[in-house]
Amino acid sequence: MPRPWTPSPAIKASFAVHAAAVGGLLAVPAQWPWLIGALAANHALLTAAGLLPRSTLLGPNLTRLPAAAAARREIALTIDDGPDPEVTPRVLDLLDAAGARASFFCIGWRARENPALCREIVARGHRIENHGDAHARAFATFGPGRMRADIAAAQATLSEISGQAPRFFRATAGLRNPFLDPVLAGLDLKLAAWTRRPYDTRCADPDIVHARLVRDLGPGDILLLHDGHAARDSTGQAVILAVLPRLLATLAEHKLTPVTLADACP
Repeated sequence: MPRPWTPSPAIKASFAVHAAAVGGLLAVPAQWPWLIGALAANHALLTAAGLLPRSTLLGPNLTRLPAAAAARREIALTIDDGPDPEVTPRVLDLLDAAGARASFFCIGWRARENPALCREIVARGHRIENHGDAHARAFATFGPGRMRADIAAAQATLSEISGQAPRFFRATAGLRNPFLDPVLAGLDLKLAAWTRRPYDTRCADPDIVHARLVRDLGPGDILLLHDGHAARDSTGQAVILAVLPRLLATLAEHKLTPVTLADACP
């Protein structure tokens, strides 16, 4: 069911800027350079906000777990771009060995190619969340219709295959535009970003990836890793497979419990 959409303060201010510019053009046409400049500045601000994955200017964005979850010393492992038939099963084995739970942000077309693997993710106690159907690099340039179609297609696929409807959405690379928030409201999804990311699709050094994830690590953190599109280390294996055992050991040392986003955000 859709939920009501409430524009963020920045979006409300943008509406006001546009209304004032139109009114100003009608009342004082000679002021058009200033008014067009104000509109350009407004659009530049909104574009910049969409290029910052952790920004909340365009609408609500989960970048840390709620205070209650942090008080329980919980953190969230989020794993993007799968399912990958080579990497994901090994990730699941590593999580099982540590008794850890994770949220897998899956791509719709990959899920259709690997439905049994999606069901295994859920059967092992994890959650599947929505990472779009096409994982298009140009997602942040989509209009509302195309954006909704892409997210809704993934939502339908992931719900049908896994038997559970995703509650959270993450855009490709976290990049978006002002159309996303009302689209997510209409699909009853919440935007989720992260506390820190290790750039493990580009960095193949497990030491660097691990260090980026555990620097200032604490309760309430949301960590990002990739089972799909993962960089390969010097042995040729996906870097997540070298990093995850060390990361899980570090979490245990700090008495931090990995949980799903759904469990941390009831």
